[in-house]
Amino acid sequence: MDIATVSSESGLKPSTLRYYEKLGLIHSIGRKGLRRQYAPNVLNKLNIISLGRLAGLSLSEISTMFNENDELAIDRVLLTQKTIEIDAQIKRLKAVRDSLNHVATCPQPSHLECPSFQKMMKSVKHYMS
Repeated sequence: MDIATVSSESGLKPSTLRYYEKLGLIHSIGRKGLRRQYAPNVLNKLNIISLGRLAGLSLSEISTMFNENDELAIDRVLLTQKTIEIDAQIKRLKAVRDSLNHVATCPQPSHLECPSFQKMMKSVKHYMS
């Protein structure tokens, strides 16, 4: 399967595929003319890489998910830690959503007069550090 086909089927740009190859995340099996050729199973690997990126894993972290034979070797501890981080992020985002909703519907004539808004302004220092 050539790089154009892999790009089309994976939705990734050829430059991304070349970058992943440079990092050792994927490997071409040769060339046909000037085009890189990949084994069909590269699409599964690219899907796993995309899932990792979606979960917030770095490419370096994702690379540890494959053994020396290029087989999937998921680091369950890393995924558990990432789950904890995502849960914390969800909690923060829910608080931000609730705050924004309050500010949008606050009956006070000025947000600066609103006790809830004052509390939000004081707590923002905590999130920015």
